[in-house]
Amino acid sequence: MGAGGRMSVPLAAKNSEIDSLKRVPYSKPPFTLSQIKKAIPPHCFKRSVVHSFFYVVYDLTIAFIFYYIVTNYIPQLPHPLPYLAWPIYGFIQGCVLTGVWVIALECGHHAFSDYQWLDDTVGLILHSSLLVPYFSWKYSHRRHHSNTGSLERDEVFVPKQKSSIRWYSKYLNNPLGRFLTLTITLTLGWPLYLLFNVSGRPYDRFACHFDPYGPIYSDRERLQIYISDTGILAVCYGLYRLTMVKGLAWVVCVYGVPLLVVNGFLVLITFLQHTHPSLPHYDSSEWDWLRGALATVDRDYGVLNKVFHNITDTHVAHHLFSTMPHYHAMEATKAIKPILGDYYQFDGTPVYKAMFRETKECVFVEPDESDEKGVFWYKKF
Repeated sequence: MGAGGRMSVPLAAKNSEIDSLKRVPYSKPPFTLSQIKKAIPPHCFKRSVVHSFFYVVYDLTIAFIFYYIVTNYIPQLPHPLPYLAWPIYGFIQGCVLTGVWVIALECGHHAFSDYQWLDDTVGLILHSSLLVPYFSWKYSHRRHHSNTGSLERDEVFVPKQKSSIRWYSKYLNNPLGRFLTLTITLTLGWPLYLLFNVSGRPYDRFACHFDPYGPIYSDRERLQIYISDTGILAVCYGLYRLTMVKGLAWVVCVYGVPLLVVNGFLVLITFLQHTHPSLPHYDSSEWDWLRGALATVDRDYGVLNKVFHNITDTHVAHHLFSTMPHYHAMEATKAIKPILGDYYQFDGTPVYKAMFRETKECVFVEPDESDEKGVFWYKKF
């Protein structure tokens, strides 16, 4: 408590926030990917079927326990307590299912086991159950990892240059506009991306994750896109049959609301990992894979870090070594920090603050006059 009874912000907290906003180096790193890998204990790259399935069983068991509790006990609550209990369930169950989503993501990266067929089988089942087209996402997400930080070839949350900003953007540059933008992004962003490639890389024709003949996929990938679509149709049919038996309200409360939470967290996590005032983007004259992979930031979601299998606070390591299983990622992150030095970025700003700050500060990208012309930084109006 300071003079006059005013509460002051701790100096360490201020300095920490200032440090997290300091731009990371954009020159070619003085280390190689091989040197980074050598700093990581070899066992971190080993995938265990038993270890991986433990997390599948654990997450699904927790999800079933929540399902059992709410379907058996919420209907017994006196009015109006069910109206409070259902949203609480939806959020908590959505967090648990986001962990399931992350495991399926690891399957797509071949980080679940040493057997590609097993990874694809598990991933297809888990992602389809969450209405994610597994193979479609696997291939587009792989291209994101291959082109991270590239203004021309990255696949998701590709920032716009100022000349490409829509005319109405300036009218959203206020607290209410940013709240509206975030609300639409977190609720509709994921299906809009899958269906219409919103916020994705521009293609010369219509791009959709459900279209086997769309420009996102090559000829050898098209059959697996059909398999993904079949998985989604099967789950949709199951939900239709369930609706006929249980009713629409029951399906929305038990499945629909948690799914909205999953989709919201997926978009938020990805947005905050790749959108930060300190991170550069590159055009083709400057981009290379290692600098692009380092153009991401680890975040702190508190207790949800564990629930999300640390995809939130080990994302830098994930981009460098995407076939590494999540249960070794924390150890690997600690090992690579001394090698990366200033090239490693972590921001512990509370997520609820960070998402509004980034929406305000990271509107478009432009090169600095004093920097290399192929290096772009986030700017605001």
